[in-house]
Amino acid sequence: MLFRRFTIFALILFFVSPLCRTDAASAQEYSLDDLYRLAIKQADRVMIAEEDVYIAERDKDRALSALFPRLTVLGEYRRYSSFESSLSTGSVVQPETTKFFSVRLDQSLYTSGRELTALRIQRNVITRSRYDLYSIKEDLLQRVAVAYYDVFKARRAVDIAETNVARLTKHRDAARTRVRVGEVTKTALLRAEAELSGAASDLTRARNTHDLARAVLARIVGISGDYSLQHDGKDMPQSQSLQPLVSECAITDVACFKDRAESQRSEIKSLEVQRKIAEDQVRFARGAIWPTLSLEGVYQNRDDRPMPASLVRESTYGGVRMTLPIFEGGLRVAEVASAQARERQARLSLNDAKKSVRIDVENAYLDLKTQGGILKSLEDQVVFARDNYSAIAKQFEFGLSNSIDVMDANTLLVTAERQLADAQFNYQLSILRLERATGALLKTVSSRMPEAAMAAGSSGSRPGFFAWSRVKSLFSFTNPGAADVPNGNGLRRVSEQDLAK
Repeated sequence: MLFRRFTIFALILFFVSPLCRTDAASAQEYSLDDLYRLAIKQADRVMIAEEDVYIAERDKDRALSALFPRLTVLGEYRRYSSFESSLSTGSVVQPETTKFFSVRLDQSLYTSGRELTALRIQRNVITRSRYDLYSIKEDLLQRVAVAYYDVFKARRAVDIAETNVARLTKHRDAARTRVRVGEVTKTALLRAEAELSGAASDLTRARNTHDLARAVLARIVGISGDYSLQHDGKDMPQSQSLQPLVSECAITDVACFKDRAESQRSEIKSLEVQRKIAEDQVRFARGAIWPTLSLEGVYQNRDDRPMPASLVRESTYGGVRMTLPIFEGGLRVAEVASAQARERQARLSLNDAKKSVRIDVENAYLDLKTQGGILKSLEDQVVFARDNYSAIAKQFEFGLSNSIDVMDANTLLVTAERQLADAQFNYQLSILRLERATGALLKTVSSRMPEAAMAAGSSGSRPGFFAWSRVKSLFSFTNPGAADVPNGNGLRRVSEQDLAK
């Protein structure tokens, strides 16, 4: 009996233990490009911008419909409560039933070009919406990259804190041994215990920061459940090296970066299109002052019961109609003035955006140059701080230094390690900021993504070719408006030595 129970218990453990390891084994591993792809696929802001493009395309169809003739069919049947006739003449005043049928064709002949202007405006609105979608995708990719590197930065902070705890634990044990043999006073042990307690609290804080960074990344990308991130080595992720990807500009030529940004940034292109739209809106408003000419043709058929003697059952006619506004209380003048003001606003917004973009490029360039310049110095500082701590720790073991010297050396080492970790990841982020500032981030990301992986995505909620259009828009990593996009020859790598110059 006991043997049977033991056998059943062993079988339960055999089948249940793999299930207990499912969560750990099912943790999905993501690279930075995987996170980019997931974010582009699932982000609500991207989907909203795609709907804006779709709405603009339908508005263009609506503007195009104004160029075609309009055919209207009308059918009507009436039954009156009573029949009325004239007592004197006997003619029908109100029949019992009336049937009416008509076909009407209307075609605008001349509207001072307003229909063509409206169509051109809607086409430009589509282009502007696509530029806005491109800009939203770039902003999203930058947010994903920042959150991605924040996770690794937090993980590195945890490693530094754990190493610091282990180092201080070893020093505390050494101080306790020396107190027992009477080589140092108890204050050295108390100081070591206090430093160790502070290091333990720093470790707890670092772990909480790491968990929060992972939660923020999962929220931005849309990851549910446990996950892990791909990396090589212990510190740096494999997505980018320490050599930045820059445009076809000399590393010292910041003016070239600024010019590239003005020609490639989707925000600038969107405002340029908005300026064209504002100019066309002025033309559209002025066109309402001029007369309009239209052509109409009508066929009518009417059947009344009883039938009046003067009833014309069928009639067909055509006509030309001209409409000229004479006085509308200053409405047209106000509309033209308002459109002109919006045009001036569009020009001023474009000029302001160009200035802001140049400042963004200047800031990103100087930040990249700064991070590249201090990285080597911080690496040397960490090496010197480690050697210094090792030497002072050995001196403490032989009684040649005191506890304060060890604590100072440990503080210097921890500070240098944290500064180096911050500089390493800030350098990665500065690369992305420069790419974003010059408008090359989305193009750089798309160059690393295989076409097969990009084609596998959600088809959206619209059936037919609308769904296919949404798929193409979802994974479109090219700047809209091919005529406006510079024909670059790719990107080149720049060494840290050139960057530090």
